[in-house]
Amino acid sequence: MDLELARKALAEQPFSRLLGTRLTGCGDGTASLGLDIREDLLQQYGFVHGGVLSYLADNTLTLAAATVVGAGVITSGFTIDYLRPATGAVLRADAQVVRAGRTRVVCRCDVTTVDGSGVRTLCAVAQGNVAVTEPPNGGRQDGS
Repeated sequence: MDLELARKALAEQPFSRLLGTRLTGCGDGTASLGLDIREDLLQQYGFVHGGVLSYLADNTLTLAAATVVGAGVITSGFTIDYLRPATGAVLRADAQVVRAGRTRVVCRCDVTTVDGSGVRTLCAVAQGNVAVTEPPNGGRQDGS
């Protein structure tokens, strides 16, 4: 999956459009997504809701996997550890492939906040398995 195809896939997700998620990088086993932190994404203590961090990690893990095995992928499971409250101006997730196999890809992701001065703070880490639902080239071995 290249940058253009990844942007198209993200644009086709209504929830991603609702949140205003931006693709900031994609290719060679990596992907990066970002979104502006807004009041409607916060929980009662003023931190970004864990569900938003989880969503961002999920999508970023899957996009990173797609850069290696193609667009036919779906998350089969992931874990996330929240390290500190997410506050700042921008939420960013950066994922990379750890190992790609024929049927699944293992990826990890760092979720950070970026404040108004550009300082990044790690707030969550995730690791997940992404299932390959469609082999590259439609399953053909000859590359056609």
